[in-house]
Amino acid sequence: MSKFLESVIARAKTDKKTIVLAEGNDIRTIRAAASALEQEIADIIILGDIDEICKMANEENLKISDATLIDPCKDEHFNDFASTFYEMRKAKGMTPEKAEETMKNTLYFGCMMVKQGFADGMVAGACNSSANVLRSALQVIKTAPGTKLVSAFFIECVPDCAYGEDGVFLFADCGLNENPDAEAVSEIAVSSAKSFKTLVGAEPNVAMLCYSTYGSAKSELVDKMALATKLAKEKAPDVNIDGEMQADAAMVPAVAASKAPSSPVAGKANVLVFPDLNAGNIAYKLVERLAKAEAYGPITQGIAKPVNDLSRGCKAEDIVGVIAITCVQAQAQN
Repeated sequence: MSKFLESVIARAKTDKKTIVLAEGNDIRTIRAAASALEQEIADIIILGDIDEICKMANEENLKISDATLIDPCKDEHFNDFASTFYEMRKAKGMTPEKAEETMKNTLYFGCMMVKQGFADGMVAGACNSSANVLRSALQVIKTAPGTKLVSAFFIECVPDCAYGEDGVFLFADCGLNENPDAEAVSEIAVSSAKSFKTLVGAEPNVAMLCYSTYGSAKSELVDKMALATKLAKEKAPDVNIDGEMQADAAMVPAVAASKAPSSPVAGKANVLVFPDLNAGNIAYKLVERLAKAEAYGPITQGIAKPVNDLSRGCKAEDIVGVIAITCVQAQAQN
C-alpha cells in the first residue's frame, strides 16, 4: 500500500462517513465492504438482493453484519425517491411510471440516497459502465455549485520517484472528457488543483501539457493549451498553473532550467493536465504498467456530492481505496 493511500485511509477514519455501494450483486463489492468495515474506514450501505448478498458473504465467511443492506424495491423510501425523481425530471419527459422503474436501478437509488442525505457518497462501476455511473449522478445529484464541468482524474503513486510530490501525481482528464476545448481544459485544471490539495494535502503545481513548451511549436493543438493556461490562471490566480509545456519540462528540473527557466511550475509539476482523453488515458496506463505505479481512479470531480467510478477490472482492495478517497472528498465538501 502506498503512503498516499495510507494517509487517505487515516484521514477517512478521523471523521467517518457513510458510503453506499451500489453493486451488491458483485462479490468484489462484498469483499470491499467487509474490509472497509473491519478497518473502520466508513459506515457502509450495500444495495441489492439481500438474500443474495448474505449468501455471497457467507460463502467466503465475510463479516458484513455491521453494514446496512437495502433492496431498493422493498425499501420504505422507494416511493418518496421515485416521486422526487419524477419532479426533478418531469420537464424532460419523465413520467411517474418511468421514475419508479428507474429507481429500481441501484445506481439511481444510491445517488438518491446521497442526494437526500442518507449517505455521504457512492462508489460503483465494478460491473457498470462509467457512462451509466456518471449519468445517474448527474441526473440525480447534479454538478457542484460554481462548477461548469465534471471531469475525472487518477492519482498515480510512482515508487522510487524523485519527481512530483515524492512520486505522487494527479493526471487529468484520463477518463471522461474526450476532446475538451480550451475552456473545458481550464476547468479541468482548476478542479484538479483543488482535488490534489484535498487528497494529497500538498500545494498543487499544475502543468498544462503539450508537445510544445512556450510556443516552441505552432499549431491549433498548441494554441488550445496556451489559451487553456491563460483561462485557468484567470480563474485561479492563487494557484501555480503554467504552460503550455512538454512533460519533461514539467517534471525534470534540469530540463525545466533549459526550456522554461522562468516558470513557477516547470521542474516541479505534480498535477498534469492533458490536452485530450487520448493523451491522458494512454499516459496513465503507461505509467501504471511501466513504472509499476499504483493508480487510483477514475475519481470524479465537479459533482455536488462525491460519486466515484471503478474500473470494471478492479479488485476488492481497489474498491476499498476508492471508498477511503470518497470519504475524504465528502469531508472536504462538508
